[in-house]
Amino acid sequence: MNTVTRLGGFALGLVAVFGAAYGVGQVADPAAPAAESGHDGGAAHESSPTGDGEHDEAVDRLPGGLLVSDRGYTLEPVAAPAGEFAFRIGGPDGQPVTRYDVAHDKRMHLIVARRDLSGFRHVHPDLSPDGTWRVATPLAGPGQWRAFADFAPTGGEPLTLGVDVTVPGPLTERPLPAPATSTTVDGYTVTLTGEVQPGGTSPLTLTVSRDGQPVTDLEPYLGAYGHLVALRRGDLAYLHVHPEGTPGDGRTPPGPAVTFLAEVPSAGSYRLYLDFRHGGAVHTAEFTVVAGAPPAGAPETDDPTPSGPAPTGGADHGTPGHGHN
Repeated sequence: MNTVTRLGGFALGLVAVFGAAYGVGQVADPAAPAAESGHDGGAAHESSPTGDGEHDEAVDRLPGGLLVSDRGYTLEPVAAPAGEFAFRIGGPDGQPVTRYDVAHDKRMHLIVARRDLSGFRHVHPDLSPDGTWRVATPLAGPGQWRAFADFAPTGGEPLTLGVDVTVPGPLTERPLPAPATSTTVDGYTVTLTGEVQPGGTSPLTLTVSRDGQPVTDLEPYLGAYGHLVALRRGDLAYLHVHPEGTPGDGRTPPGPAVTFLAEVPSAGSYRLYLDFRHGGAVHTAEFTVVAGAPPAGAPETDDPTPSGPAPTGGADHGTPGHGHN
């Protein structure tokens, strides 16, 4: 997870693997292990790149989170008691990985979102001696979810692996909210300035206020004053960036504005999730942004009115401290 996560150099190559990437790693029951077929979802998702050949180059160009296996590492959901989510990272030697480097204050970042880009959660599981990560389930309700494990194995490169998890039950899909430059969450107003451009670096500034007053005492969270995740509509390609600067470095102000540099891989709609800490709690503001011009006559977003009760900010984030660990 670099300060500026670059996902450029990816364009039409995704078309060849999109279908397999979308269905890779489906789990019928979040408490059951992933089916064997979920770990070999086509040639584009098998072994890690070796640095030679057209296949390896194509894998290298993929954005994060599209693969369940990469560079010899595999995301493996495992059986867990009700109310718990558990998984392992299988290593190149076929054994569960037990050693991880700390990245942004944690050894593992688990991010989940429904396929309709609602229900975002970001939590930090605990590691058992046998290599199993465990956390109170972040899957808040029925639907098809994408779970992302963002980590750096000791001695290896930082990786983001993704797997689909299905929670049974009735579900009304939420339409993607229309693009907007301001949103509210937990009594805070967050304003977005900047536009994302496909294939180029885009500065995005998010400014936090409360009761009409700028928030100038943001609290450090994961080694920064803000944490930003972006997911691309459709395949849920994953982009994870942090702002430049470090709390306490003498030059980075604790708000109200937090600026990120992001590079998106292609034109299309993206959902942004900003985590920030204030008042001892973590809050998440969500935005829809569109990179590039949508095709004529084909709107990139749906009716912004959800079919159920509307959240005040991001979906499932109606109260302060909504479950970030």
